[in-house]
Amino acid sequence: MISRRQVMTGAAALGLLPGGAALARTPDMDSALDAAFATGGAPALAGMVVGPDGPLWTGARGVRQAGGGDAVTADDLWHLGSNTKAMTAALYGRLVDQGRARRGATLSELLPDVTMDPGWRAVPIEAVMGHVAGLADDTAMGRAWLMTARDDPRSLVQQRRSLMQAMLAVPPAGTPGTFAYANANYVLLGAVIERITGQAWEQAMQAEVFVPLGITTGGFGAPAGDQPRGHRGGVAVNASDPGSDNPMAMGPAGTVHMSLSDYGRFLSVFLNDGAGWLTPASLSVLTTAIGSGSPPYAGGWIVPPAQPWARGPALTHDGSNTMWYVSTWVAAGLGRAFVAVSNDAEKGRQSCQRLIPGLIRAI
Repeated sequence: MISRRQVMTGAAALGLLPGGAALARTPDMDSALDAAFATGGAPALAGMVVGPDGPLWTGARGVRQAGGGDAVTADDLWHLGSNTKAMTAALYGRLVDQGRARRGATLSELLPDVTMDPGWRAVPIEAVMGHVAGLADDTAMGRAWLMTARDDPRSLVQQRRSLMQAMLAVPPAGTPGTFAYANANYVLLGAVIERITGQAWEQAMQAEVFVPLGITTGGFGAPAGDQPRGHRGGVAVNASDPGSDNPMAMGPAGTVHMSLSDYGRFLSVFLNDGAGWLTPASLSVLTTAIGSGSPPYAGGWIVPPAQPWARGPALTHDGSNTMWYVSTWVAAGLGRAFVAVSNDAEKGRQSCQRLIPGLIRAI
């Protein structure tokens, strides 16, 4: 899963765009894609520009797997990695809007039947979303768990509940209120969502995110079938390989895949003041940095200082399961979102982070 270093690298990528030149035009977005693809060496690179009504442009270059002859298309499925987090946080916001959850609810209120260390009882759920609750992956999701989790015969709901209980049984590992990126935060949030809805997080995502937003290609884990493959060490990893994704219990932190166009439907929510799917109040909570530390972090989004090119505040996040890479920027003041994805995290990261400024210059 994406590291804190990668999160901060992605947030800094647009430092290449000085305010005066931010919106200078280049020939077109296809040229920007060609230039970024030519430099990275990844099997494939794709990009998208989103407007308030959905995708305005998509493009793809390369092949579905290294050494293969099947070209990728803009309609293929891409693994979103940790950019799943914004979807999980938005799902909680939707439950708030439905009156099934509450803003500012504490862990003791949300999980009254869970035995927890006193240090957790007054922690609001927004602190969990913002990685400022004091959680650390090593508490329950360290190397030993990663090596055995795929063989756990229990349901995903049971697995997440067990992880949540282990996390909360001990005092905070970090300093509450200070940013410390950990996938554990979103596994815990997923377990809370499961308790509220009575459904597995995957079912709740389908019911409350995919269906109402018209997302028809959304799924979990590595895309299967006639689709691009993620790559490890330059070698394609088949979706049937247990190591093609992180353990599925980590789903709320980063296992969603979908087409670019469907991802654009989700991103357009942040260009439309909630688009009737979220209330403006919930959208504001999800896009306002929580706690302190660097980078400022909200509900699944980094919130960098106001960007001149963005005509105001922006949101950004990079995601990777070590085999895929995605980089996303959202600029509500500009009315645009920008996405770059690759099926090779190692070779594609630089290309993704080069493509985003190229697309911005091309609008």
